[in-house]
Amino acid sequence: MIEKIREYVLSTLGTLVTAVGVVVFLIPNNIAAGGVSGLSMILHHLLPLPVGIWMYILNGLLFLVAFLTVGFDFSAKTIYCTFVFNFFVDLFDRLIPLPKYTGDDLFLAVSFGTLLTALGLAITFSQNSSTGGTDIIARILNKYFWISMGMGLLMVDFTIAALAGVTFNARTGMYALLGVILNGIMVDFMLRGIEQSSEVTIISERSEEIKDFVLYKLHRGATYVPAKGAYTGKERKILLVVVRRRELNELIRFIRKVDPKAFVVIKEVRQALGEGFKELEEL
Repeated sequence: MIEKIREYVLSTLGTLVTAVGVVVFLIPNNIAAGGVSGLSMILHHLLPLPVGIWMYILNGLLFLVAFLTVGFDFSAKTIYCTFVFNFFVDLFDRLIPLPKYTGDDLFLAVSFGTLLTALGLAITFSQNSSTGGTDIIARILNKYFWISMGMGLLMVDFTIAALAGVTFNARTGMYALLGVILNGIMVDFMLRGIEQSSEVTIISERSEEIKDFVLYKLHRGATYVPAKGAYTGKERKILLVVVRRRELNELIRFIRKVDPKAFVVIKEVRQALGEGFKELEEL
């Protein structure tokens, strides 16, 4: 239950950060860098309803289309994040307006807007959530045209950026396209940092104490691997542990304290799946 609450809190934080990036930097400069928010900016220019209202309309229609075409297989968190993101965009754009960047330097707007939206999306994605939107179109393309989800999303976002060029001007459209590319790169980079774990191999005379620290203080699993020293011929047990990056320093400090002569090998792990990490069925 606590873990579920934590996921919703972090997902909400992610949508909040994304909304700030969209409202402060992207909307004021018409940088429609993909997604439902980008399409809503274009529609707002053509028919001046607030961007947040257009997002409610588009997401509602997309979920209805998804229900009729691919079945309603979206998680509760995805539905929650989609409409919470809409709410934050509408709140900060219209009801409690945030200061907006309206300078002439569109590169600054794209850079900081993309940085914030990518950070927010990475936090949301790390909790196995999504802000919906164009993901739904990608699912439909995947089902009926056998286009991969990643390629489908890219096609949809590039199309929205191109429409921004037609609706506003070529310069704005090119910056929108740059925003799509930067967003994809940054989200992937930040997700790697958030989800990155470390595999730690420990050879120590005090392995029992280290094992207890891992199990009962870090609340992580540990595995003993039987081994034999090549030089000494001595039988020993190697301790194998996988920890989050934030837990690694704590583990190293403890090892240094109990056995400064321990031999430790640390390897970066792109992603760990299973108990204590992201569950396989969540993928």
